[in-house]
Amino acid sequence: MILRKLTWLSVLLLTAPAAAQEPRKDIASQTAHRPTNPEMTAIFEADQAARKGPDIEWVTVAKEDAARRKRVGELLGAGELRSGDDFYHAAFVFQHGGEPSDYLKAHALALVAVARGKEEATWIAAATLDRYLMAIGQPQIYGTQFQKRNDGWSQEPFARELLSDAMREASRVPTIAMQEERLAELTTRDAGE
Repeated sequence: MILRKLTWLSVLLLTAPAAAQEPRKDIASQTAHRPTNPEMTAIFEADQAARKGPDIEWVTVAKEDAARRKRVGELLGAGELRSGDDFYHAAFVFQHGGEPSDYLKAHALALVAVARGKEEATWIAAATLDRYLMAIGQPQIYGTQFQKRNDGWSQEPFARELLSDAMREASRVPTIAMQEERLAELTTRDAGE
């Protein structure tokens, strides 16, 4: 009797993950036309506008960012985001958060945007994954995150060898050589100030 229960338990444990990995066939084509939510577009435009200009009040922007994330979360919960643009815009809003969960949510939103035909979202998917990894103390893998430290600009920690430049290019991320050029530009710019 115990052996029979263990056998069934083994069958369940061994078959459940395989079944869980099957793609759902009941979902309509991800690239089907879906209307873009005008409120989400306006939220995205406000998010981007807050970061332009010579004298940015970052304390104010942080409060506005929190309010934007809250509203986007409500739109998501109500099923009001449908198009690739909607999810792309939402990814940008969440990547401006301050918690690892914000970056991970932004990454998931970017993946939906790509699945819904927004190819430009591949970059934000890579950038949000890098930001999430660094926020949890792990090395970034694409090289999208540059941080100014006391000793200058850095991308560290960075697992450069994990992905090829071909993979970076497919994700619309600059190659390692291009990233090194950007790092040198940032260093030169700061030296001239």
